[in-house]
Amino acid sequence: MSDAWITPIPKAVFFTKGTGRHKYRPQSLELAMRHAGIEKFNLVQVSGILPSQCKIITVSDGIRRLSPGQIVFGLMSECSTDEPNRLLCAGIGVARPIKDQYGYISEQHGFGMTEEKTGDFVEDMAATMLATTLGIEFDPARNYDQRKEIYRMSGATVRTRNIVQSAEGDKNGLWTTVIAAAVFIM
Repeated sequence: MSDAWITPIPKAVFFTKGTGRHKYRPQSLELAMRHAGIEKFNLVQVSGILPSQCKIITVSDGIRRLSPGQIVFGLMSECSTDEPNRLLCAGIGVARPIKDQYGYISEQHGFGMTEEKTGDFVEDMAATMLATTLGIEFDPARNYDQRKEIYRMSGATVRTRNIVQSAEGDKNGLWTTVIAAAVFIM
């Protein structure tokens, strides 16, 4: 196989979030992306694998490494509503193993969940995917705090984290959009 067909493995990733409000839904998404600092890139959605050597960097460092119009790979969770006062959220969760092995990034969006609940949920999803890959046995019916202790005792998960954006729908019925994103740097 020719090297021209090999896609580079991301060397870094940054996590960002934003909220936008506008009369039209597409513009509310654009404003949410502006708030997150990623509106000037061509985003290509990928699945949730975090490469083993991928370094987590700050938003400002990540954006500084990119150019307007650049095709950028990542995950984006997005939720929109034009219903006044409706709670909406978008979140990204990450789980990284101790060993030199890939991790997982999960995403969730929806209505009625607080930032804290969404953050726990996306971390739980990422950690559960990682745990099953590493062969850690656990009871999926247990709550996340109980399973976190099992993951820690196994020594398998170094760190989990999340980034979540929530908002209430605009009281005057403007479209409200929230996003959370993981953006890869090649």
